[in-house]
Amino acid sequence: MKTSELLVRCLEKEGIEYIFGVPGEENADFMIALEKSKSIRFILTRHEQGAAFMAEAYGRLTGNPAACLGTLGPGATNLITGVANANMDHAPMLVLTGQGASTRLHKESHQIMDVVAMFKPVTKWATTILHPSSVPEIVRKAIRLARSEKPGACHIELPEDIAKLETTAQPMKPRRFRRPVADPEQIETAFSMLRTAKRPIILVGNGCARHDASSELRRFCEVTGIGVINTFMAKGCVDADADYCLYTIGLQAKDVIACALDAADLVITLGYDMVEYHPRLWNADHGKNIIHIDFQPAEIDEFYHPELELVGDLTHTLSTINASIEKLGPVQRNLSQQTKTRHQMQLDLKQYAEDETEHTVRPQKVLADVRKVMGKKDILLSDVGAHKMWIARHYQCHEPNTCLIPNGFCSMGFSLPGAIAASLVHPDRQILSICGDAGFMMNVQEMETAKRLNSNIVVMVWEDNAYGLIAWKQQTQFGHHTDLSFGNPHWMLLAKAFGWHGHRVEKSVNLQDTLTTAFSESGPSLIVVPIDYRENMKLTERLGNIVCAI
Repeated sequence: MKTSELLVRCLEKEGIEYIFGVPGEENADFMIALEKSKSIRFILTRHEQGAAFMAEAYGRLTGNPAACLGTLGPGATNLITGVANANMDHAPMLVLTGQGASTRLHKESHQIMDVVAMFKPVTKWATTILHPSSVPEIVRKAIRLARSEKPGACHIELPEDIAKLETTAQPMKPRRFRRPVADPEQIETAFSMLRTAKRPIILVGNGCARHDASSELRRFCEVTGIGVINTFMAKGCVDADADYCLYTIGLQAKDVIACALDAADLVITLGYDMVEYHPRLWNADHGKNIIHIDFQPAEIDEFYHPELELVGDLTHTLSTINASIEKLGPVQRNLSQQTKTRHQMQLDLKQYAEDETEHTVRPQKVLADVRKVMGKKDILLSDVGAHKMWIARHYQCHEPNTCLIPNGFCSMGFSLPGAIAASLVHPDRQILSICGDAGFMMNVQEMETAKRLNSNIVVMVWEDNAYGLIAWKQQTQFGHHTDLSFGNPHWMLLAKAFGWHGHRVEKSVNLQDTLTTAFSESGPSLIVVPIDYRENMKLTERLGNIVCAI
């Protein structure tokens, strides 16, 4: 068989289900081989960036890698933003690119560039196939690295002449390994720190949404009552209805939730990535006692220097703690601050939740209605923009991975292609993408992909005719903002042109019914909401006046 056929067989052996992408001349042999696969489905996209975002969403929802594919040169460069986004958000992903013949890689030649070198800074590993017999090892290594904690992207390049070579090599059988576990003596030390803490608190990050860690976290909280603050990407790791859920932190301003963190005499971080919410924002005086529990040792940072690190499989560590929790004995804890924090945040969340103002649609009202329509296991995907801040603060979750927010690399354009992939993974759930008018237009071409696949998704565009988040930040810092306005298409004609259902909501009172209607329609639906972003600066002013009563 050809090298290209061997590559397909290796991917099949690894359990790859989807490859999203745009093929080219240099990976034609691979595409012909892929066409014969009975277990891998190729999804043709309209841009390579959309393909990468689809693969990222698949990886975050399943814990297994999908592949995104592009050809050499511009095909590869078009992939890189989505690949970087997935890698920093710790989504497992396989990146496949074609390349010109190995006989011309050393010189100036049509569309030739060093693709592997370009991908190295934004992947866990990147390599090229130079000999057919190396394919099984390369694929096995790439998939293992992509899945291993912390997950990320791995890149494989296949030159067109190597793809045609005959080979007798065979795929390697995947063999899983067990992740290492934390030292039992260190766990005992953690118990001692918990015994003496009067105001402990838990800060949960992205890692807790993987490997069923959230179920063990909930067991721990049910026994101890210790409050949980989650980052943007850890929404749903504890149920928003639980008394110990203290909601989300991550805005670049002091929020209500920060008061509970300020009052804590012990901070237990679980699966915490500091890229989500830097510790200088909650440990500026270096005074917090910290227990770091994660798959990997703590990143070195002057504001994050844990007294104790429990390094190993996160679920196992929590399970071990839960199995021995009786060793703690009765401990008197002051949970008054976390009770106040939860109560105050609940008051904030209720503000405008029932708003029926005639000629304005506030972000708070939109998200309250979205939560009413969405089931506990339905999935919301947020793009990047001002709406992301409102979703992070006001949209609460009951299950992990039911709100996907890019928060590491933070690329715009994620949520539409991500929603398409989510509908493939969970066709039985309601899938909602929320994006700004700027972010939506960055991958608007994937509307055709959604229609071709008849994806049952709803995309809600918050229209403000500007780069709203940049305007918000400039206004906050400088007292005014530069010209960030732009024009938009006629949204309903755009929906019609792509064969989508289309709805425009001008009044708050109509939003919930429109959402219900859109979810009942077959195929993709677009909802456009002219959003009242005057609420942005009102929120900034309110947060700026927060004084914590400890």
